[in-house]
Amino acid sequence: MGLLLFDEVEVLDACGPFEVFSVANRVVARSGAQPPFEVLLVSARPEAAEDDDAAPRVRARGGLRLGADVRVDDAPTCDVVLVPGGVVDVVAANTAVLAWLQRCRPGAEVVASVCTGAFVLAAAGLLDERPVTTHWEDLDDLRTAHPDLHVVGDVRYLDHGDLATSAGISAGLDLALHLVARLESPELATATARQMDYAWRDA
Repeated sequence: MGLLLFDEVEVLDACGPFEVFSVANRVVARSGAQPPFEVLLVSARPEAAEDDDAAPRVRARGGLRLGADVRVDDAPTCDVVLVPGGVVDVVAANTAVLAWLQRCRPGAEVVASVCTGAFVLAAAGLLDERPVTTHWEDLDDLRTAHPDLHVVGDVRYLDHGDLATSAGISAGLDLALHLVARLESPELATATARQMDYAWRDA
């Protein structure tokens, strides 16, 4: 599972789904079974920055520093890809990121976005005629930037099997729990939401 990180990523967009998959792993591990999710944190920085240490890092919105496992140039293709939102103008024009997404797309079980991550998927040419969504504040901007897309609001997420998009910020938790249900089991998703003390809106 590849989770993209980039400068000005929205903290909950990225860390919320990470927490969902992490907690799901812990719930499974309690039963003695093998945790089902391996999350690879992929930095959008294709090369080391001067302030990078051994681990590639990004600065999320609000200044939170997040470490990644691998830079995008070295990232493998992944079975599940999740692109969070935030301030996405730079990352949506990052040719290394777009190339990685395009490499992942043919073999991925699902490529998904949270919030304005939909702009990155659109820039990579991965969205099609099926309905997509994003943060309520950015619906019109997505329609303007990509007039061929069928952009809808008033939904928490949309899952078309191989492609999924969610509304803003906290909706990424709902999408991630939905993916746990879909990829593993509804029972695990319910147990994960309960462990997180989160009122899951599975819509």
